[in-house]
Amino acid sequence: MLLRVVTHWLPSIAAAAAVFLFGRLLVRLAVRMIDQASRRARMDETLAKFLGNFASIILQLVVCIAALSCLGIDTTSLSAVLVASGFAIGMALQGSLGNVASGVLLVFFRPFRVGDTIEVAGVTGRVVEIQIFNTLLLSPDNVRIILPNASITGGTIRNLSAEPNRRIDLVIGCSYNDPLREVRRLLEQIVAAEPRILADPAPVIAVSELAESSVNFVVRPWVRSADYHAVRFSLTEQIKLGFDDRGLTIPFPSRDVFIHHSGTESASTVFEAAASAA
Repeated sequence: MLLRVVTHWLPSIAAAAAVFLFGRLLVRLAVRMIDQASRRARMDETLAKFLGNFASIILQLVVCIAALSCLGIDTTSLSAVLVASGFAIGMALQGSLGNVASGVLLVFFRPFRVGDTIEVAGVTGRVVEIQIFNTLLLSPDNVRIILPNASITGGTIRNLSAEPNRRIDLVIGCSYNDPLREVRRLLEQIVAAEPRILADPAPVIAVSELAESSVNFVVRPWVRSADYHAVRFSLTEQIKLGFDDRGLTIPFPSRDVFIHHSGTESASTVFEAAASAA
């Protein structure tokens, strides 16, 4: 009896195993061919990886169905069961399906690419990979961040690498007692001495505001996007050192408070030191 059962099912099991193993090899070969074809066509790396992952999932599902059919299982009814199960799972995993749809949108509309630095969903990082469900970022302090694709497409995306040049925006306050022309000359000298600042567009240095406690200058030079942070840090340091060397003042915000005593007109002024406004 046992021998008869084994003899009956052994060819089917062997055929199913052969189909499964051979099918897995074909899936790997197909994914490799897709990768090579995308490279020859100079396809975007993000799109190529996404298509490779998607093709791998679909082809492996086909291989599994083919292997089950070798065992005599009715794949027609199995397909119906899979469709019904897929619908039920889809209702339970609406968020995950939304991530898949968002991944497709990210790949085809390409608001950013692998290697770009972006700000999205309150985090900043370099794009490492766009997967079917998630996007992987690497933060400036080398922390890997995994973001669901739906959270990216549902918010504002700032691509910091999309353009070759960026503008640095600095607000520098000086005391009302400091000579404006001297402050302007100092800022112009510091900007001119920085070799990474672009000549075109020309830097802007101007008085932007007569604030409560300071006269505010805006310093707006243009740099290569890759040099943005390094130049910003350098300018901030050089401006502070230049102010110190010339005896110029970067004032804290202050407020005049008049205290009246028993109806008299005497008043005293109290200066409140506070953190500099952003």
